[in-house]
Amino acid sequence: MDKIELLNIISQIIYDKKGFNILALDVRGVSSICDYIIIAEGNVERHIKAIANEVIEQLKKMKEKPLHVEGLQESDWVVIDYLDIIVHLFKPQLRETYALEKLFQQGKIVDLKIKVEK
Repeated sequence: MDKIELLNIISQIIYDKKGFNILALDVRGVSSICDYIIIAEGNVERHIKAIANEVIEQLKKMKEKPLHVEGLQESDWVVIDYLDIIVHLFKPQLRETYALEKLFQQGKIVDLKIKVEK
């Protein structure tokens, strides 16, 4: 599956589970650990865990299994590693604290294709 297509699928799953402030960054040439990063937020721990579980389950159906998942027990910050794409799900205040967007500010913002229901 194409990486951009996978970025859009993951972002749509996050959006459909009411995740918000979704940002994807192209960090090729900036990071040596992955090509793309998705950063998004959930309201509370239970919400973040539900989003993470939905991403993992939906992608498993597409034969995409994460290399590693971190934080599902605590759920303030969940990291799902798909090798070329790393997904970060935060509570809003924790996202502000770690400011990954600033850490990867040389990355390029990816124009995501999220379908918004009216």
